[in-house]
Amino acid sequence: MNRADLTGLRVFLAVANNGTLRAASRELGVNPSAVSQHLKAFEDALGVSLLIRNTRSVVFTDAGQNLFDRTHRLMAEVESALNATRHAVGATTGQLRISLPFRAWQLVIAPRLAAFREGFPEIELDLSISEGLTDIVSSGFHAGIRLGDYLSDDMIAIALTDPQIGAYVASKAYLTQYGTPQEPADLLNHQCIRYRQITARRIAPWIFDIDGTETQIDVGGSLIFNDLRAVVDAAQAGFGVGWSLRAGVAAQIAAGELIEVLSGYARPRPRFYLYFPKQLQDMTLLRAFIAHFSV
Repeated sequence: MNRADLTGLRVFLAVANNGTLRAASRELGVNPSAVSQHLKAFEDALGVSLLIRNTRSVVFTDAGQNLFDRTHRLMAEVESALNATRHAVGATTGQLRISLPFRAWQLVIAPRLAAFREGFPEIELDLSISEGLTDIVSSGFHAGIRLGDYLSDDMIAIALTDPQIGAYVASKAYLTQYGTPQEPADLLNHQCIRYRQITARRIAPWIFDIDGTETQIDVGGSLIFNDLRAVVDAAQAGFGVGWSLRAGVAAQIAAGELIEVLSGYARPRPRFYLYFPKQLQDMTLLRAFIAHFSV
C-alpha cells in the first residue's frame, strides 16, 4: 500500500463513519472539497465507485460496503496502536524492565523499594538479576544498573549511589589457621577465591591501592566462581580470602561472620549508575524511577 492509498482509505472510512463529507472534513481537519477530491482520487485509483453521495448523505456501493467491512476494524486497531505509542512516553502506569547485578539490588533497590511501591503503585518493576554485561537494547530492557567503569559511552548515565569501597574478607577460622595478610603481597601465600567475569570470560584482577598507586597482584587459589555471592559464601565457609563491595558484606562483618583484611589497601570503586538509551530519556516511568532512586 502506497501513501496515496493509505490517505484515500482513511478519507473513505471517515466519510463512511460520519455519514457526510462535511462531518468527515471536521474529523480530518480539512475542508469538504479536499475530502471530495481525495475520495475521487481513491476511487479512480481503484477503478470502482465506493460511495453514492449527495448533499445530505452517502450510501455504499457493493464495492464500498465490502471495503468498509474488511478494513474499518483494522484501521481502528491501527489508530489505537498509534495513539498508544504516542502516549507511551508519558504513561504513568506500566512495566519498567531493568537489568542489574545482585549487589545493585541489595544496595540500591531493596532499601528504597517499599517507598517506591507506595509512591508509584501502578509501576511494575521487572528486575533481571545478572552479573554479565547485558546489551539492554537488544535484550528488551528499558535500563540497566552497573558500576560506572562498566558503562557504554552511548548511554545516558544517572548516579544512584556514592562511590563504593571494596573489601577483602575471610572467616575467622581461616585466618586463625593460615594467618592474616598484612600487605597485598602476602596474598600470594593464601587461598584466594576468585571471580570469573561472565561477559569477558576472564578472571577479574585483584588491584590494590599501594601508596597511591594502583597495583595488581596475581593471586592464586583453587576456587573460581562466576557469581560474586558464591565468592562471599565460600569465604564465609572458610575456604579462603574473597572480595566484595564493603557495603554488600557489612552485615556479615558486623556479626563476625567475616573479617575484613587489608582495608588500608582497598581500592575505591565507582558509583552504581542507571544507564539507558537517550531515546528513552523522556519516558515518564523511567523519570519516576530516577527521581526516587538517584542520589
